[in-house]
Amino acid sequence: MDIRLIVQPKKNPNIPDFRPGDTVRVMARVVEGDRERVQAFEGVVIRKRRGGNNSNFTVRRVTHGIGVERTFPLYSPRLESVRVIRVGRVRRAKLYYLRKRMGKRARVRAGSRDRFEELTRQLGEAAEEPPAEEAEAAQELEAEGEAEEEEAAEAEGEEVAEPDTETVAEEEKEGAEAEEATEEPAAEGEAETEDEKAAAE
Repeated sequence: MDIRLIVQPKKNPNIPDFRPGDTVRVMARVVEGDRERVQAFEGVVIRKRRGGNNSNFTVRRVTHGIGVERTFPLYSPRLESVRVIRVGRVRRAKLYYLRKRMGKRARVRAGSRDRFEELTRQLGEAAEEPPAEEAEAAQELEAEGEAEEEEAAEAEGEEVAEPDTETVAEEEKEGAEAEEATEEPAAEGEAETEDEKAAAE
């Protein structure tokens, strides 16, 4: 039995329907030691293989005169997003001939502006409209947060209404006694200075 018939591939909303010849920027998660980061790889798509769960695409770029190619699985959870930088117009599905060309000869003709705008619009709509499961989870979290806030507000209201008048009166008396105690030493100090002045005269 073929596993591709059982497990249906789940499309990433951050990956538009690009074609070979397009210049794309691929954001992929890489693990370095005990930390994980997102790495960008920009180049021309020279091949796109459609095979269900085994679908992948190859991106080629030339760095310091050396051609570098990377193949990314299309439905991999490590693939963060793919952004189309420039659409190209080619007449082949596999652009292996670019491996033998350098400089201006390796350029790909620019494609239609309409297709570029369509790809960017699809990506924007996918970003604005989250999947139904995520939307439901977000609604549940919001409902829980509102319920917790209401409970906290009710608890605070009860705490504010509880204080007795007796405790408030006792606190006021203690405050008045403390003020009187601070005023008495000052009066005694003033009397001593007056007696000293009289003795000196």
